Amino acid sequence: MLDQLFDIRNDRRLSMYLYRLGFGMWLLYLVLGAPAMRAYVHYRSECGILCFALMIVGFTASMVYDYFHQRDAFEQRKKWLFISYLFLAIIIYLLEF
Repeated sequence: MLDQLFDIRNDRRLSMYLYRLGFGMWLLYLVLGAPAMRAYVHYRSECGILCFALMIVGFTASMVYDYFHQRDAFEQRKKWLFISYLFLAIIIYLLEF
């Protein structure tokens, strides 16, 4: 069962699990920002970083699956990924500098 889970070329379950874990970490990030969770606020940045990393790894695993099985979706997602990274870089540049 687990040997098929890590076959990202032919099985998309790992990417879905990573997305879900990333979303769960994002929810935990939001919860840790509440005033009642003040004792655990030092874990908030780690949750945010882990959320970002899990979602990027999940998206990468999904792109590998799409590359082999859905070439048109892969090309479209690749273009949108580039546009979103460019948009994010512009926003960070404008906010920081």
